[in-house]
Amino acid sequence: MNLSLIQLLDKVLSSKGQALSKTNEYMYWSPFVQHHKPKLQVNIQTGKWHCWVSNQGGHNLYQLFKKVGAGYNDFKELNELLGDVSFYQKGNDKKSEVIQLPKEYKSLSDPFDKSIVKEHAIRFLRKRGILYEDIARYNLGYCSEGVYNNRIIVPSYDSDGKLNYFVGRDFYNSNFKYKNPPFPKDVVGFDLYVNWSLPIILVEGVFDAMSIKSNAIPLFGKSILPKLSNKIIEKRVNSIFIVLDSDAFDDAIQMVERFSDNGISVNFVKLDGKDPNDLGYHQMIEEIHNAIPMNFKTLMEMKLYGKQYLAN
Repeated sequence: MNLSLIQLLDKVLSSKGQALSKTNEYMYWSPFVQHHKPKLQVNIQTGKWHCWVSNQGGHNLYQLFKKVGAGYNDFKELNELLGDVSFYQKGNDKKSEVIQLPKEYKSLSDPFDKSIVKEHAIRFLRKRGILYEDIARYNLGYCSEGVYNNRIIVPSYDSDGKLNYFVGRDFYNSNFKYKNPPFPKDVVGFDLYVNWSLPIILVEGVFDAMSIKSNAIPLFGKSILPKLSNKIIEKRVNSIFIVLDSDAFDDAIQMVERFSDNGISVNFVKLDGKDPNDLGYHQMIEEIHNAIPMNFKTLMEMKLYGKQYLAN
């Protein structure tokens, strides 16, 4: 098994692992930084990995594979090699309820799936600027039957690569766009992909976050919940950008006050009635560059003018 796992890692990381004197430890060229020496250390027995330059790391190989955007077949092979962990996050603690992807979930990255329903789902995503590399990176899937029939499934993973929530988005224009699991939304959306040492972008939905591509966190709604709010403060994030719809204006003001009071640089992005997914990647990057730095004066203007502030 070790040899097969090493060969799989060599393929996914596009480099040949160098065995260290310490048993089961290998060094790879890091996919996270450019460096003249291999700086990604992987333990093939425990699954722990760490980049000694970027300081990124994790506790299992599933997390590493998601970080580097490994494909469906790579995950499938990893699952076959390890055998004891589901790619779809099954809970080991029977006493506690653990969120799982729908049993009807099918990966949109599966090259052997040629169904018409899958093609419709991919066409829906492409119209919204979600490309194949996004599909693979976020492990997007779909259901063609069951409770989430004709819905794209967008999983969210925590920093350890464990499923913490998912969103079901209809792609056949039904009366109900979203159908989400009966679990609390008080999680850090897309935590697996967040680099807390860089500016954070807060958006309402998962499609907004995927449109921005980098370091965007979906709130799964209009207001920020305690777990994410506390983590931003605990991680001592230097700067955040608030990108919310006009009907979340009051929630945006509360975020500005909370984070500013904790010494975080806050920037407000005006959207003129559209959301990030409507605007697309390039337009959103421009809007973020034109964001309004929040200070006492701008915060007072927001409170004084209310939603009219967005039109100024």
